[in-house]
Amino acid sequence: MNEIEILQRSIRDFFSSKMLKLALIPLFITMLILYILFFGVASVGIESLKTVAETSQAGGEVVIDENAPFYFVWLTYFIVFLFKYSITSWIAGFLFYSVGAIFVFHLSIVLTLVIIGFLTPFVVKYLNETSYKNLNLKPYGTILGAFWVFLKAFFMMILLYILFIPLYFIPLINFIALYLPLYYFFHKMLNYDVSSTILSKEEYEKIYSKSSSAFRVRTLLLYFISTIPFVTLFVSIFYIIFLSHAYFIELEKLQKIENKDIKEDI
Repeated sequence: MNEIEILQRSIRDFFSSKMLKLALIPLFITMLILYILFFGVASVGIESLKTVAETSQAGGEVVIDENAPFYFVWLTYFIVFLFKYSITSWIAGFLFYSVGAIFVFHLSIVLTLVIIGFLTPFVVKYLNETSYKNLNLKPYGTILGAFWVFLKAFFMMILLYILFIPLYFIPLINFIALYLPLYYFFHKMLNYDVSSTILSKEEYEKIYSKSSSAFRVRTLLLYFISTIPFVTLFVSIFYIIFLSHAYFIELEKLQKIENKDIKEDI
């Protein structure tokens, strides 16, 4: 089965009533979390920033608590400087909303990946029952394993963001530097969630060692889809379906070879 056929089958399964119902779960949960974060907690910080900005623009004195951490003091003075002049105030406002938009986008993907991780077993079970009844699944995934993969991928993503800071100021390259760390997290989480729910550890090593490039290309294409603002909230279940089909097909090939070898030995 080629990639076009996998895509067609995945789209068909995604639009089944059962999968569409599942697709609503990450949408509502992610939107709820983002709402709480940015209309609740973040509003306090925004109001404080607005107060500092208005005071500095009016020429007033900004009072800073003596016991405040040094980084808070530096940040406050920096904000005062930015908002003191109209040109720097405009630039600061533009950067604030631009960085905020990027942060919201990245956070929405991270949250969605975590949520669909809990839904992966249901998707895999559905596909196994409808299209791959002949396959024997021996999942190697565990809750602790998933948590460990999440921690490693998350901290590596943060580390990459930090290491790439000098690249953020270089046109074109900054785009790659901003999105590459998130792709690393995206690939690691999605690949683990699906493979660990379908394959045994030995099966995964055999399949991935032979087809790792193909699976990276698949997750990269899915990642490109997720970069369309808020699309990932609606079609995140599709990622699981598409990658599951790819692993099911590889497992089918592997089990056919193993069964053939067993018959020959007999």
